[in-house]
Amino acid sequence: MNPYQAPLADMKFLLERVFDAPQTWGELAALAETVDMDTATAILDEAEKISRDLIHPINRPGDEQGVSFEDAKVITPDGYREVYDQYAEGGWVGLCGDPEFGGMGMPKMLGVLVDEMAYSACNAFTLYGSLTAGAALCINAHGSDELKEKYLPNLYSGQWAGAMDMTEPQAGSDLRNIRTKAIPQDDGSYLISGSKIFITGGDHDLTENVIHLVLAKLPDSNGISLFLVPKIKVDDNGELGETNGVTVGSIEHKMGLKGSATCVMNFDDAQGYLIGKANRGLVCMFTMMNYERLAIGIQGLGTSQAAYQMASDYAKERLQGQAAGGSDNASDPILVHGDVRRMLMTIRCYTEAGRALSVFTGQQLDLAKHAEGEVQEKAARYVGLLTPVAKAFLSDRGLDAAVMAQQVFGGHGYIRETGIEQLVRDTRIAQIYEGTNGIQAVDFLGRKTTGDDLRTLTEFVGECQSRLAAMTHVTDAQKALITSRFDALLASGEYINANKLSNPALINACAVDFLDAFGHLIYGYFWLLMADRAADHQDASFSTAKQQLADFYLAKLLPKVDYHLAQVNAGDASVMAMAEELF
Repeated sequence: MNPYQAPLADMKFLLERVFDAPQTWGELAALAETVDMDTATAILDEAEKISRDLIHPINRPGDEQGVSFEDAKVITPDGYREVYDQYAEGGWVGLCGDPEFGGMGMPKMLGVLVDEMAYSACNAFTLYGSLTAGAALCINAHGSDELKEKYLPNLYSGQWAGAMDMTEPQAGSDLRNIRTKAIPQDDGSYLISGSKIFITGGDHDLTENVIHLVLAKLPDSNGISLFLVPKIKVDDNGELGETNGVTVGSIEHKMGLKGSATCVMNFDDAQGYLIGKANRGLVCMFTMMNYERLAIGIQGLGTSQAAYQMASDYAKERLQGQAAGGSDNASDPILVHGDVRRMLMTIRCYTEAGRALSVFTGQQLDLAKHAEGEVQEKAARYVGLLTPVAKAFLSDRGLDAAVMAQQVFGGHGYIRETGIEQLVRDTRIAQIYEGTNGIQAVDFLGRKTTGDDLRTLTEFVGECQSRLAAMTHVTDAQKALITSRFDALLASGEYINANKLSNPALINACAVDFLDAFGHLIYGYFWLLMADRAADHQDASFSTAKQQLADFYLAKLLPKVDYHLAQVNAGDASVMAMAEELF
């Protein structure tokens, strides 16, 4: 397998020329003196080296060896601990963390690019740091000052890890049915008892402690509260003490992500501390979940980039057949064949537009966190609108990319030695965990689109239309391909909104198609935006590639919007008509 090479030129182009990151950072007091484009460039350059030279080499061996469970201890693959130590020492776990508690305070629109590199290099390894960053975010947003001071520095430093404990055997997507209990104690703490399943990074040998964020119910309450539960107790001086009734029941044996420990966790009168208000645990947890859902979308994006790189290299090297117009060679590289080019260009179009979506969503997260007034309020609504799309659309296209790349390899893609089949296995889970993509779609259509009677979606589309009108390096015909479909999207949204109460199954039946229509459409918008901003790029080949990829996307992939909107407009009658006994 060839060494991973991050698309640094594209990443810097998005920050500097497409989304004007320096201006965004300069207008936010919390970031103005922390980061500029020179700082961002240095961070990206170093992250590329670490992803290529440190993380990527453990990807394949870690998959082959997997996590083991011996004498009630979870053991990560060989090399993981050494790589994690260097990764943590470099400050990468706390890259976007609060500087008051030892984080680096970098903006999320930069952080998403660092995350993408790490996921491209090794999905399984990267999850450990991602969960820790998410747990720290939740504690910082909702925890008491005492909890912040005691736990955040060691989480940001990577000395301790974080985990999110939600799911139980009888309570997956419907968390109302959880049975884990929290009993109040006289000292203000709680005793937590229950079991959780599918806990990513629930236990491992990378850090000396794992800090669990656990959903549980208080006595005589149907509400759900959130508790911080350390694996090992931490005293008032921040020193580790005795074990805390947190144990691993088993580890899951999975299709992929074999280097990532997925655990059954048991809590037996484990001492925990309330985060936020009682019975408001889901509100607190979703602070973490919004960031984690974006991170899982980026897992799909990272897979797309890795898959493209591997398939593109292979297509240039593999000799098979001759070009359609004839050739002087006995065999030509398979890159000359139209179907191989179709697959490679599809992967690349989805990947580069997906990267634009991730950076734009990161920008909205930064504005929602650091801006004020109307700017902050609108950004928060845009975060709500885009998060389910980023999670679902990026991860769906990530699997598509991995499968297409495997197809480019032909029979060699089905054997383990080439490494491409690992990407298929590793990225499949991204469509399932952190809320299945069907649930993301229902959230997008039911809560974020029709929940405010299309106010946020209409405002967002209006801004896109305004930017389209201002573009000077794309044609009016190209603009019309996007604007007409934005109008059609809003019309379909109005149809759903008008019928949602009289036809309660409508949203659930149409949600995935509506999200896919929006995803393909916003990608088309991003392609025109990138082509417009790249028109006067100093590298002529960079500009040409953007223009030609935009042409391919508009011709071959944008029409998928029409298909998905047709499915939405067909309603739910055919979906719901069949009686249960006929299934």
